[in-house]
Amino acid sequence: MFYGTVVWDPWLIVAQIVCLQCLYYTTLGISMAILVGTRVSRMSLVYFFDFATLTASTATGWCVMASFMISSFVGAGFLVYLIERAKKCLDFSATLYIIHLFICIMYGGWPSSLTWWVVNLSGFAVMALLGEYLCIKRELKEIPVRYRPSKFFFTLPYTKFAAYL
Repeated sequence: MFYGTVVWDPWLIVAQIVCLQCLYYTTLGISMAILVGTRVSRMSLVYFFDFATLTASTATGWCVMASFMISSFVGAGFLVYLIERAKKCLDFSATLYIIHLFICIMYGGWPSSLTWWVVNLSGFAVMALLGEYLCIKRELKEIPVRYRPSKFFFTLPYTKFAAYL
């Protein structure tokens, strides 16, 4: 199959979504453990899914915002290796943030904080645009071609062919 051909594989798409979501939350957890864990006595899922923790009025809130942005930058790198196509980066980034919105709604209600929306929309933009840029850069990378083939490449078929003569 050629690289440009599109194959509809729903199980692959679901697996990519689940894997990307898990890697995003793993990165978010690690960055929150480093930045927020030093400031609070006990880490909990409140910092992941409650919109009230994303506030610009406290230092902990700024650390939570920084954790979300770090996860967006790292998530763009995950898009390069998991999704591998620039035209799919926007779709997978939107899916990730829509799933995150639904989890936040189930956990703490509708996010009524403007800061929550600004952080998540800017994180979505960073992840989608940087992911597309990195995927395009990878897709346009030159394919290395050897100018001098190895000696083994030519001698092995030649000797086998010559043995039959």
